[in-house]
Amino acid sequence: MCEDNQAGHAGHAGYAGLGRRALFVTGAAAALTLGSVTFARGADADDTRDAETRTVRGTLPPGSPDFVYVPVEVPSGVREIKVSYTYEKPSVPAGTPGNALDIGIFDWRGTELGGRGFRGWSGGARTEFFIRADDATPGYIPGPVREGTWHIALGPYTVAPQGLPYELTITLTYGEPGEVAEPAYPPDRAKGRGRAWYRGDCHLHSWYSDGRRTPAEIAALARAAGLDFINSSEHNTHSAHAHWADVAGDDLLVMLGEEVTTRNGHVVALGTEPGTFVDWRYRARDNRFGKFARQIRRSGGLVVPAHPHATCVGCNWKFGFGDADAVEVWNGPYTPDDEVALADWDSMLVASARSNSRSWIPAMGNSDAHRDPDPVGSPQTVVLADDLTREAIQEGIRAGRSYVAESKNVSLAFTVSGGRGEQAGIGERLEVDRDTPVTVRLEASGAPRCTVRFVTDQGVLFTSAPLPVAGSGVVEWRTTPSYAAYVRAELRHEAAVGPLPGALAAFTNPIFLGRS
Repeated sequence: MCEDNQAGHAGHAGYAGLGRRALFVTGAAAALTLGSVTFARGADADDTRDAETRTVRGTLPPGSPDFVYVPVEVPSGVREIKVSYTYEKPSVPAGTPGNALDIGIFDWRGTELGGRGFRGWSGGARTEFFIRADDATPGYIPGPVREGTWHIALGPYTVAPQGLPYELTITLTYGEPGEVAEPAYPPDRAKGRGRAWYRGDCHLHSWYSDGRRTPAEIAALARAAGLDFINSSEHNTHSAHAHWADVAGDDLLVMLGEEVTTRNGHVVALGTEPGTFVDWRYRARDNRFGKFARQIRRSGGLVVPAHPHATCVGCNWKFGFGDADAVEVWNGPYTPDDEVALADWDSMLVASARSNSRSWIPAMGNSDAHRDPDPVGSPQTVVLADDLTREAIQEGIRAGRSYVAESKNVSLAFTVSGGRGEQAGIGERLEVDRDTPVTVRLEASGAPRCTVRFVTDQGVLFTSAPLPVAGSGVVEWRTTPSYAAYVRAELRHEAAVGPLPGALAAFTNPIFLGRS
């Protein structure tokens, strides 16, 4: 069933042979463990070969568990473990998902959910990887290759009706291990301008997951986009954390995080402590997300559900928003799913206003840029913060003192004022009586021929004439707290089709009206 490859072979076909597999539940999604792959070197002290290779073949049927583990018995004296894989992609009927198989690895410390054994994940972005003490493939964590049972993790993302035939090739190289380097991380502060508006993009991918850009290339694009801060957010790995120190600087704050990519939606862990890994191996039905949301916060990060209405398989957010610190309403080029996310978020604001709740979920926007020609910083979140530090930026995001703009060219100043000099800005509350007349004022620049809309808990109550070609203007509107529980501003491009609104150029978080 399996062919020899250098020093030996191993194999399994589908789930055949109860003695060679175990179906178990890890406290999260069901997973399948297959028969172990063993190597001769550990049992033969006289073996002088530098490397051994095993080839494993099998087929995963439709309906496979989310994760399939292949145990690898690693003997002592291993310098490097290398894994490559291939799988078949047969034709499928229109509308039927084809085969897609992700891959990663856990070391001798095991596969326990949230445990310490994680050593890397590349999803479907790579066909091979290696791990040594001194180096590893992007997406993987360098460190000792110690004796024990390691587990290659296969993630059958989608399986064709014909099944998913795959082949794994595992090579162990023996010898003295390299020296483990101490990781260097970027500082948690940059020079800043004191209390000011800072621009950032908190959802970016480099070659440390499925992106194609280096951290240096991303940092250069971030500076060109006028950004003051960014956040590293690789899919299901923290391997990039140690590779940002060289590109941070007084003018660019680099925060560290992860895009936790589950089968029921993605969440950005924004600004966690260096080296924080957040597990992703669960679905909403497993009731485990709350535990990992708390881990993100304990690690100093924010919990930000990403692109909640995206249409890709597994991308749509299913965990609810009870654990969210903010929500990514606008992701990359403005599309219909962003429009749905905006409407859904606005409904959550209505619910907060109806209950007179002091708790509401702010919105943000990020590029989710992966590769050329994806623009970094489009959109970008503009945050009022006390300084350009991780904690200050996070506090501004959490408080909703922010707006989202399509580029550095767009700037907004949005306030609501009462007749006695009271004033509130984005994310704040204007504490006046419910029948007090208030003036809503938006000053915009960088938005030629865009239309200003003021949105309340009743919907859009004011729409301006288009701004001049120069792109700057001031728009005012008067209302009362009894008529509008909150007000937020949108800048829209000219509509392309009939009565539908044009794409966003910018939008703000709300200002709440009336006494709490």
